Parts: sequence; structure tokens; C-alpha cells
Amino acid sequence: QVQLVESGGGLVQAGGSLSLSCAASGRTFSNYAMAWFRQAPGKERQFVAAINWRGDRIFAVGSVKDRFIISRDNAKNTGLLQMNSLKPEDTAVYYCAVAETTQVPVSAGGYAYWGQGTQVTVSS
Repeated sequence: QVQLVESGGGLVQAGGSLSLSCAASGRTFSNYAMAWFRQAPGKERQFVAAINWRGDRIFAVGSVKDRFIISRDNAKNTGLLQMNSLKPEDTAVYYCAVAETTQVPVSAGGYAYWGQGTQVTVSS
């Protein structure tokens, strides 16, 4: 089992920045891929970005690729999502997830462990 706890969400004006953290505990976090997803009201959960266990393979959806940075610190069992130039359409609950694989899934079904989510609201 891997337990995940997100933090860092909040309210920010358009153009601002937020940094989300995902604290992992339980099984060895450093062995597995991790990702961030988001879900806006009335919409399906959407892939945002993912990173492999070593941190040298990164995938991100096109709408955030030039604005969001995913990273991880395996020594601290922590995943990070730096979000810059935020837009109102980025408003959603953001979830971190860990996959029991060294591959890097880009769909929610590939992830076995999920955090409870943190709300990000971007005002116009």
C-alpha cells in the first residue's frame, strides 16, 4: 500500500502560480511512476502530467506542457507539481497518483494509489 496526501492548493488569480506537493508513505515510493490528474465539476478526471521513477521521463498534456513542471524527490518521498501562468480553466481538484510499475501510464486506470485531492481555484 502507498498512502498519498496532497497539499498546496488554494485560490489564485489568473497568471499566478501554485506549487502542489504529494507526500507518500508506505511502500517504496521511489520504485514507481507517479502522476497528477485533475477533475473539474461535471467533467471526467483528466491526465495532467506523469514522471517515471528516476525522474528522467516526463509526460504532460499539451494544455499545461509549457506552464506546469512535474518533479519528484525520492529521498523525501515527495512529488511536486509547479503550476505557472494559471488560467481559470485550470480550476479543478488535483490528485496525485502512483502506479505499481516502472512504466509511465497516462490514463487513470494505470494508477493503483490515489490521494484525496486538493482544490485549485483560479479566478479571472
